[in-house]
Order: sequence, then C-alpha cells, then structure tokens
Amino acid sequence: MADPVPASARDLVLEHFKWIGGHADVWAVFRDAEALAAVVTGLVEPLRGEGITAVCGIESRGFLLGAAAAVELGVGFVPVRKGEGLFPGDKVVRRSAPDYRRLRHTLRLQRSSLGPADRVVLVDDWIETGSQAAAVRDMAAECGSAWAGCSVIVDQLSGAAPHTLGAVRGILTGRDLPPDGS
Repeated sequence: MADPVPASARDLVLEHFKWIGGHADVWAVFRDAEALAAVVTGLVEPLRGEGITAVCGIESRGFLLGAAAAVELGVGFVPVRKGEGLFPGDKVVRRSAPDYRRLRHTLRLQRSSLGPADRVVLVDDWIETGSQAAAVRDMAAECGSAWAGCSVIVDQLSGAAPHTLGAVRGILTGRDLPPDGS
C-alpha cells in the first residue's frame, strides 16, 4: 500500500466484514451511512492531487463505490458493464483473464466516455488477480486515456499483477481480514 488510509475506514470495514459460506461479504458497509462515508473517503484520499478526471467502476459494487468516489472527487463516473445488458452506443470491449474463480468476464465501456485528456482510476471493492482491472486499463488506453491505477477496499493482489496495474491503493489487505470461520 502506497498511501495511508484513515484508520476509521479500516476499522469500520473490519467491523462490518464477515464470511458467509466461505465467501467474503462487504455488503453491510453499504447499509451503514458512517461506514460507507468513511470507506468512500478512504478510497479517494490517496487520489486527491493525482489529476484524476474520471472514475471507472465495474458492476455491481464498483458502480456504487465508483460513483460515490467520483462525486467526492468532483469528476465523472464511467460504468464498466459485464455481460450483455443494455448499454447503447459504440463500446470498447475486453475479455478478462481468469479471475480468482477461473471465470473470464466480457467487460464493456462506452467509447465516448473516455478520451486523451482523461486520467482514469478504477474504484472497486476487491482486487485479487487484477484480471478485470487489467482489462479496464487496456480499454482506457484504447480510448487514449492515461491510467492512474486502482483504489479498492481490499487489496489481495500478489505476484506480478501490482506492477502491471500501476498504483493499487487498498484500505485493507487480505492479511488484515479475520480468518474464515465457516
């Protein structure tokens, strides 16, 4: 982690985090206004002064967190859709490398959403393999935009992925989470 995050964001995520059937669950953060506000602040503070002009978010939690982060930064939000849902206009499309479940996702963003004047960051809840982040980075590059990295609630990257994704800022790392008791 490159930049420190307010302790309250970290503490509130841990307070609301739980394992359900072996799956990490951060949805309770969204239900608590104080926790959600602290998380959004924790996601954007390391980005201030970075010249960010657009925040990308992958559906679904990335839509919620990314849009809130964009409002906090005073910049626009660029949704990245999965699958085949309605999304009008010319699109940039990438198929991600396999994720932690070995699934490959087809990601799409509207080509007109980004351009050469943009400096883009991806905001999401979790990053483990970086496969979807790499796809978004490549789509932003195809639009001529500069990539500023990622800001996430939980950074669980390992190996070479952090080096290829630029700055990855996390409120927590996977090591900070309590053990799965299920």
